[in-house]
Amino acid sequence: MKKNFKYVGLTAGLSFTIALAACGGGGSDDSEEQESGSEGGESSEESAGGNIGEEMDYTITGIDAGAGVMAAAEQSIEDYGLDDWSLQSSSDAAMTSALDEAISNEEPIVITGWNPHWMFSVHDLKYLEDPEGSFGEAEDIHTIAREGLEEDAPEAYEVLDNFQWEGEQMEEVMLEIYNGAEPEEAARTWVDENEDVVSAWTEGVEEVDGEPLSLAFVAWDSEIASTNVVAQVLMDQGYEVETTPMEANIMFQAVAQGEQDAMVAAWLPATHEQYFSDYEDQFTDLGANLEGARIGLVVPEYVEAESIEDLASE
Repeated sequence: MKKNFKYVGLTAGLSFTIALAACGGGGSDDSEEQESGSEGGESSEESAGGNIGEEMDYTITGIDAGAGVMAAAEQSIEDYGLDDWSLQSSSDAAMTSALDEAISNEEPIVITGWNPHWMFSVHDLKYLEDPEGSFGEAEDIHTIAREGLEEDAPEAYEVLDNFQWEGEQMEEVMLEIYNGAEPEEAARTWVDENEDVVSAWTEGVEEVDGEPLSLAFVAWDSEIASTNVVAQVLMDQGYEVETTPMEANIMFQAVAQGEQDAMVAAWLPATHEQYFSDYEDQFTDLGANLEGARIGLVVPEYVEAESIEDLASE
């Protein structure tokens, strides 16, 4: 069972940046090399960031504007002097759709990415190196419960407190959903096929008879997967579970004010830092249900860039 604790002095919010770089080829003689190199004394490496930026209209494809990763991406634009670049907000689904289309056309794209995520199983992707640390260190995903849940629904509280899994396990559910399964169906399949894992969450927990329970989540693919898995496990224990997607700030507020019983979708210490800090005295943090999550700027492997620095125009 995980120990309850609260974060103190959480780090700054996260962001995603883009990195793509292309090198020009040389010719067979000196004059060709000069023509293919650069104008005004710039080398092909120095102009690579500009070339890549032009191909993508200097746009980083992001997710919802309120996400901590978006704040981190904005910070990376400042940290790396990407003055020509802008961060385009959309949604998790819109971002992955843009990624799919770019890869199908072998075009460059920079997205705000994170894992666990199914896209790393489907596509050959890489994180751009972040020497300035704009995106911070690895994160954990936490389970948070409303005050009083332990007294009101001790069985559910215990399952939530015991819930912990690995990134690869989450990605199995995410990939099933990506391949067309309904979230509830994918979660049901995973629970049925992983009884050994689930039994550790429910060992010694008594069943109930139709007691209601509500779970909030932010509609990212990762949190859709985890919330549906937990919902299926709690329903097997006899709960009538309602799951509700919300914007991240509303999710924290709803649990803090007792309008929702719990969530398994709090990215800490950076992504949801502000929301956690706003309400940390009004709910119970049950600790990490998944450790070692990562965020950053992500590009297809074929993009000739390794660092966010490569995006800068000289």
